[in-house]
Order: sequence, then C-alpha cells, then structure tokens
Amino acid sequence: MYSSFLKRCKRSTPKRLNTVVKMKRNSGYSTMAKHQKQEEKLRDAVKMTACVLGTGLLVFTALVNSVSWYVQNIWDTSGYFWQSAWLKFYYMYEGDEWTIFFLGAALVPALAFWGFNGILMVADVTGKPTFITRYRIQLGKNDPVDTKKLRQAIYTALCNQFLISLPMLVPMFYIMKWWGNTFSKELPTFQWFLVELSIFTLIEEILFYYSHRLVHLPLLYKHIHKKHHEWTAPIGVVSIYAHPVEHILSNTLPVMTGPMIMGSHIVSITAWFSLALITTSISHCGYHLPFLPSPEFHDFHHLKFNQCYGVLGVLDYLHGTDTVFRQTKAYERHKVLLSLTPLSESIPEEPRKAE
Repeated sequence: MYSSFLKRCKRSTPKRLNTVVKMKRNSGYSTMAKHQKQEEKLRDAVKMTACVLGTGLLVFTALVNSVSWYVQNIWDTSGYFWQSAWLKFYYMYEGDEWTIFFLGAALVPALAFWGFNGILMVADVTGKPTFITRYRIQLGKNDPVDTKKLRQAIYTALCNQFLISLPMLVPMFYIMKWWGNTFSKELPTFQWFLVELSIFTLIEEILFYYSHRLVHLPLLYKHIHKKHHEWTAPIGVVSIYAHPVEHILSNTLPVMTGPMIMGSHIVSITAWFSLALITTSISHCGYHLPFLPSPEFHDFHHLKFNQCYGVLGVLDYLHGTDTVFRQTKAYERHKVLLSLTPLSESIPEEPRKAE
C-alpha cells in the first residue's frame, strides 16, 4: 500500500507543479495587465490635464493680450491729452517742484479723502440717502452715528493729516528729488504705472500687516492702538483716527515707502495716495456698497480685534490669522457686490439660539 501511495504521489506531483506554475504565470499576466491599464489611465489623465491647462493658458493669454491691447489703445488715444494737461500744469507753476509736490502728494489726496467721506458722513448722521444706508454691515450700529464721537474722530483725523502726514512729506520730497524722475516733463507709460501700483500694493500689505500685528501686542495696544479700536463698528473717517505713533507706523509709512523705493513720478504718487486713502475709507466705512471693494474683512477685525490684520488678506491666510473669519457669514459676504440687493439680506447672519 505504501509503495502504491508513493507512486500516486510521484505521478500527481508534476501535474500539481504545472498547475501552480500556470497559476503564477496567469497571476503575473493579470498583474502586468493591471499595471498596463493603470499606466494607460495615468497617461490619459496627464494628456487630459495638459490639454485642459494648455487650452486654459492659451485662452488666458489671448484674453490678457486682448485686454492689454484694448487698454493700451485707450491710453495711446488719451495719452496726448494727459501729457498736454501735465505740461500745462507744470508750466502753470513754472516748474516749482515743491508746489507741484505739495499739490500732488497732499492737497489732491486730502480732497479725495474728505470728498468721499463727506458723502458717507451725511449718511452716517442723517440715515439718508437709503440707497447707501441699506447696505450697512453691522445692522443697528451707527444708526445714526454718535455726533460727539464723530466730531472727535474728525478732529483727530485732521490733526494726523496736518501735524503728521504733511511734515512727513518734507523728507519724502527730498528723497524723490534725489531720484530725479519725480518731476519729469514726460509722464510714465501706462504699463509702468501698473507695475508700480502692483509693487506699492505688495509693500503696503507687508508693512501694514506686520506693523498692525505689532501694535496689537498688549503693551502697545493699551497705550497706542486701543484708540483706533474705540470704534467696533467703524465709519470711513475712522480710517485715520489713530494715535500719532500708529499713524506714522501703520497708516503713513506703508503707503509712502513704495514710491520712495521706486522713485515714482508725482502723477503716480498722486494717484496712489488718493487710491490708498479712498480704499482704506471703504474698508472702514461700514457699508458694503455695490461695485466697490468688500469692507467685510476689516470690519470683522474691528468687531473681533484678533483677526484680519492685513489689507489684501494674503498674509493673514499665510499666518492663519483669518481662520475664524473664514468660518463666518461675513466671509461668505466678502466679495464685490454685483447687484443692488444688500448681502446682509441675501446672506443673513444665522439667528441666535434662544438661551
């Protein structure tokens, strides 16, 4: 029996070995087939991605070129007008550089600031016109504004402009004069102005963010920055309602530094200073008005104090100082309003739970 059993084992062993070999071979083939299919899928995905990105890049490039060409044509058409206007203005003051600098860097931006805020203050005090007040962010706040607090804010803002900003323009004037380009009879090109504007904005974001974080340190906040935060629901003029030290560090230097580094033309400086003052007024105005930049970001900072320190929000995102803001309805409303329906109506705050 034992010998017959051995014979059967010997006969069956080669068959089993062949079966095992075949199974391994088949599994190897199936594994290779799976790898090939995965590689094909990967190649297809890469091709699809390259196709989509390539098409998107071509469309984007074509769009940018078209817009650039269109804007350049407008600039070329109006360029002669602006160049002629600048030369008339230059010769009107007989090339007096200090007078031209004072008018461009101080008077025009100040008029832009008070003209814009004058309209907002009428709405703050009277509650009219309703086409402004209906866009109020913090409902029920400053409705109407406390006139005593408003007078104090106006007084402080004027003091900061005349006693701090204006004297700071004196050393800036000599720096710009040293560059030698500020009072050129030839205006900068439109493309160069856009480059400068981008650099100014980046420099302002960096300097304002870190100086703002600095004055939020407990000691500095108590003695310096607390004044600005007296307004938990800000209005436009409060944008330069600040302690003198803060006005220098956070309000003035971040805006002045860009033009001083670039050696910019006085026309570029005038446009930048005016734009910066109007933009910060919008950020503080308390109204999310149609077709204007969203003030939700900085308004939230005044409401919560420890969020949203920057201008653009880029550094807040990198440093994680906007995490709470991103979880709120205010973040959902933080966009340019392209309709006439207030975002406080289309994206209302969630009702508070009854205690």
